[in-house]
Formats: sequence, structure tokens, C-alpha cells
Amino acid sequence: MNRVLLLAIGLFQAGVCLPAPADVVEQNGYNSAPYHGPYTGTPTITGAATAPATLAASIAPLPPNPTATYYNADGTPKEPMPAPYVPAGGLGTNGTEPRYMVNSDWDFESIALALYQEWIELDLFHDGLARFSDEELEAAGLGLESRSLIEFMANQEVGHATLLTNMLGEAAPKQCVYNYPYTTVREWLDFNQRVTRWGESGVWGFLSHLDSREVSQMLSQSIATEARQQMVFRQMSGLSPMPVWFENGWPQSWAWTMLAPYISYCPENTTRLAWQNFPTLHILNNPNTNRLAPNETKQDGSEAVGDRIADPSISNITDSESCISAEGIGKSCSAAIATNRTEPLSYPGKRVYFQWDAPGQAVGPNNSYVTATTAGQPKFVGWSSQLNFTYSLLTTTGQNQGYTEQPEGFVFEDDGIINGTIAVMLTDLDLFVTPFNTTMVNPHIVALGLYQAG
Repeated sequence: MNRVLLLAIGLFQAGVCLPAPADVVEQNGYNSAPYHGPYTGTPTITGAATAPATLAASIAPLPPNPTATYYNADGTPKEPMPAPYVPAGGLGTNGTEPRYMVNSDWDFESIALALYQEWIELDLFHDGLARFSDEELEAAGLGLESRSLIEFMANQEVGHATLLTNMLGEAAPKQCVYNYPYTTVREWLDFNQRVTRWGESGVWGFLSHLDSREVSQMLSQSIATEARQQMVFRQMSGLSPMPVWFENGWPQSWAWTMLAPYISYCPENTTRLAWQNFPTLHILNNPNTNRLAPNETKQDGSEAVGDRIADPSISNITDSESCISAEGIGKSCSAAIATNRTEPLSYPGKRVYFQWDAPGQAVGPNNSYVTATTAGQPKFVGWSSQLNFTYSLLTTTGQNQGYTEQPEGFVFEDDGIINGTIAVMLTDLDLFVTPFNTTMVNPHIVALGLYQAG
């Protein structure tokens, strides 16, 4: 029996050892790694992981699968049942004993990316609890019970990392050292809800494409927890916990582009990833979640704490401008189970200003990955939200600068197409894509950003 096999009776035998925990510092009864800062060395290797050969410049679009023709007009079974109460069809339903291991390069690279994500969340959730005093945490609305919940969510990541490590085997990536952008509790919470957004969406995007259905099953049970974490951090940030009817799935390269800038360096021989790092799209007037009037966010990019792709909103604004201490329904954005804003963070027709980086920037662990794009000149802005991928026209105003208007539309009934924390990108083509094939847009992406729509 393979020692890393998860048996059908539910016993997980961890055949791969996790790395010994890093040295930690302790404050307020919580532990965190001793260093969170930039990498200052010289990378010994650069670029994404490569295969022995690459067969084409991009995946060519094809017509619908000719065998995907099943339609049931009257709602009764059409094929013989393999057993009582078991309709014909399904994957992995023929009685074969499950093998809970990755089963292709696609699987390995996807689960390795997910493990990089679990490692940063484990460190990130602990770090804020240790970095800030009890008084600072209390002032941000995090009482003892809330802090205990965050600690529990950090401990969940131990289980997630153990699970993914065992499904990868001995080449599983190890925990790294990270470089965070926040200096206040509010900024930490805001950053947490952004990190868990791409952590969740980055898995929904590849989950149904995994060759190993067994791995997909395990990861589904992990990412369901991640979704709850994202909602909790939105609540703690004073945002609506779930402003959408559907969550959005992202290709792996989007999630890796978001994550990589916050990894400082990794242990020697840490497994590298094959996914693309896109240039950063800076959203200059990304709504400041701490403002009483988000539409008054400055248009020069100065209301993000830095210039990395998912840096949180600054929280050091005047009391008269801030919603943190505001009172009344529709005004306060303090931590709460649910929050409604009289003035929304964004709205259809809002003019959104952009500045974007050129490719060729060093990012990620040990500054050893390089941003790249295969796209031509940007012409459109792509908005990936809920079940939709919507385009608006880009107006270029200067060198790597421009703007657009936030699109209007609905998914179903009164469910607006754009809300929550979403991926926004510049493209050279308004290619039609749907949730199952969003990856097809990657060759056309000029730059990628994270937008706080609601």
C-alpha cells in the first residue's frame, strides 16, 4: 500500500514529512516568523519552471466536444443502472480504489501553487496576531473571540498544507519567508481578505480540470474552508461578507501573479512553478475601503500602502474622512457580521484610472521569476466577476497609462455583474471566454490587477 494513499475508510497516512517550523518570535501569546522583509540577494536561477519541450505558442480554440450531446427532456434515466439507485455515468464511480496523488504535470503544478498559497496564509494569519498589541487589535474590533478565530484559521492551514504535501510527494514546496505591506490592523485585515480572495478563486479556476478526481475531491473540501475564511476577513474589514451570487474562478497564472510579489525568499531547492507572472496593473483610484465616501479616493495611486499588485488601502486618513469610527447604518465600516454602505465602493460608469508596468520585472521568491506577456498593445479592460468575463474599452492617455468606465450589467435578475474583490486586466483582444475556459485569455493579457469593487 502506498504510504501517501488516503484510504477509502478515511485514514490519511502522511508519508511525507513537513519541514521543521522556522524560528519564531512570540508576542501577545502568538507566534510569528522572525523576519518579514524584502530579498536582497542575487537569484541563482530565473524564470518559471520549463518542460523538455513546448509544443505550441498557445492552445488553439476548438469547437464543442462532439461527444457532449446528452440531454434529458423528460427527467427519467436513459441508460441501464450499474447498481440499484446508481444512475449511469459519473467519473470514479466504477468501484476502483481511490489513489489520492496528483496524476499529471497539470495536477502537480496546480497543487504546488495551492501549497504555496497555504504556506503564506499560515504565516500571514499568525503574523498580525503577533505583530499588533492586544489594544490595537481590540481597537479594530477584534475581541478575544475574534482573535481566537483567526488563530484557528491559521491552524486550519496546517491541515491544508499537510494534505497537499502528501498528495504531491517529496517535491512538495516548503514554507518560505514573506514580505508584507501592512502597518496597521485594518491594513492587515484588508490584505487578508485580498489574499484569501485569490487563494479561493485560484482553486475554483483549475479544480474541475484536474486529472485526478481524488485530488479534486480533497481540494474541494479544503477550499470550502478557504471560502469561509475570505468571508470572515471581509466581515472583519467592515465589508459586505458576500456581495455576489456566484464566486469567480481564476486561472493559475492569475493567482501566482498576485501571490509571488509577497514571497521574499524560499529554502534552497524549493520546487519552482511553471505558471506565468503577468506585469502589474496599478488601479490608481482603487476604492479605499476605509473611506466614508469611497468615491473620494485619490486618483494618483496614493491610497494604496504600496505599489504591489494587492496592497491594501491606507488606513491613516482623518476621522472626518474615515468610516471606521463613523456611526449609523450605511456609514460605519467597523468589524461586523454584515455591513451595508450608503455610498458603494464602486458603481457602473465609474471612471477607473490605470498605470501598468512593462514586462521583464523580477518578482517572487529570491527575485527569481520574471514578469512576461505575449500580448500586443492594450485595447480593452477585462473584468472577471461571478459567471461573467466582461470587456470595456481602454482609453490610453500616455505611456502605460489610461482609463475606462466600469461596465454595467446583470448576471440574473438584479445581481450586478461586478462586485466584491475581483481580477481586472488589460487585453489586446476582447476574446469570448466563459468560466470553464478563462485560461484562453492568458495570451492576450497585457497586465493584471486586483480591484475592490465592493
